[in-house]
Amino acid sequence: MQPPVTAPIKPMLAKAVTTMPTDGHFFEPKWDGFRCILFKNGDDIVLGSRNEKPLTRYFPELLEPLRTQLPDHCVLDGELIVVVDNKLDFAALQQRIHPAKSRVDMLAAETPAVFVAFDILALGDHDLRSQPFEKRRQQLETVFADIAAPLYVTPATQSNEQAQRWFTDFEGAGLDGLIMKPLTEPYVENKRTQLKLKHVRSADCVVAGFRWHKDGKGVGSLLLGLYNEQDELRHVGVAASFTAKRRAELIDELTPLTSETVGTHPWADWGNAIGDDRCNIAMQGAPNRWNAKKSNAWVPVQIEHVAEVKYSTTLGGRFRDVTKMLRWRPDKTTQQCTVEQLVEPEPYDANAILRLR
Repeated sequence: MQPPVTAPIKPMLAKAVTTMPTDGHFFEPKWDGFRCILFKNGDDIVLGSRNEKPLTRYFPELLEPLRTQLPDHCVLDGELIVVVDNKLDFAALQQRIHPAKSRVDMLAAETPAVFVAFDILALGDHDLRSQPFEKRRQQLETVFADIAAPLYVTPATQSNEQAQRWFTDFEGAGLDGLIMKPLTEPYVENKRTQLKLKHVRSADCVVAGFRWHKDGKGVGSLLLGLYNEQDELRHVGVAASFTAKRRAELIDELTPLTSETVGTHPWADWGNAIGDDRCNIAMQGAPNRWNAKKSNAWVPVQIEHVAEVKYSTTLGGRFRDVTKMLRWRPDKTTQQCTVEQLVEPEPYDANAILRLR
C-alpha cells in the first residue's frame, strides 16, 4: 500500500495565550518531551522530530510495541517522554540522544521512553488531515482502545473546570500547561492554529555574566544566579531574546570583570580566562550538546546587578526554558536573590495522567 501521508512532516504548532477560551476547544495536558510524528508502514517505523530529523535510532525499546500494537498503516502526532520517580524527566530524555549505540541501548533499558499520541493524520489509505479535530480525536481514541503501555493517548476534555484542575495539578508531575485545540480545525502543518497556556511567574536573579550575541555586537544572553541555603550562587538559567537596540544598551549597563579579577568571581572554577579583550571564559562542559560549533564562552560581571525575569517552570532547581528579562531591580540586593523564590508545585503522579482518557 502506498501511504497517503509520508515523511517528513512539520507538526502543527500552538500560539501562546494568557487565558483559556470559553468554548469550542478540546483541552489537553502539555507534555514536556520531544515532539514526534510517528510513521508506520507495515513493519517500517519512522519517528520524526519537530525539525524533521529522525529520532528512531534513539528509542529502540518502542519499535516492537509500535509494530505489534498499532495498525499497519498510520501516522500519529505525539510526544516522546521519560518518566522517572512518577515525574516527567526531561533531562533523562535529553540523555537519550547519543551517538553510541551501546549507550543508547543501555539508556533504553534504564530510562525507557513512552509515546503519548494526541492526533492522527492518516489511517490505512485515508489522509485525515482535512477532517476537523473533533473527528480526528474520535478516530484516535478508537485506534487506542485496546493499546497498552508504553503507548498512550493523551487525556482530553471539553470542560473548562476539568482543564483548570489539570493546569494546576499536573504541574506537579512535570507537565507545563495546557494545549487547546479548536474542534473544527483541520491539521495544518507548521501553523500556530492551536493555543497553549503555560504557567507564568517571575523571580529576582543575580546577573553574574553574559554571552555575546552571535553577531558580536551586543549581549546575546544574561547568565542568572540564585543563592542556595549554603549561600552559594547557583547558575539557574539564562535570559535572552533581546532586540538589537536592547542588546547594545545592555553592554553599557553591565560592567565586565577584568581578567585580573576573574579569580574572585563565584563561578571562577568554571574555567580560566582565554585572554582576549572581552575576558571570555569557557563554562563548565563548554562543548554544546546539540551544536558542537556553538561556543559557550561567557563574560563575568560584578555581583551587583539584579534583574527580574519571567519564567514558566523549573527543572532540578533551574529554569526549564530561557527566561525573559522584565526589568532591572536596583531596589533589591543580590543576597535577596534566593532559590526560595522558585515555585515548587505539589507532587503528582505522571503515570496516573497517562492512564486517563
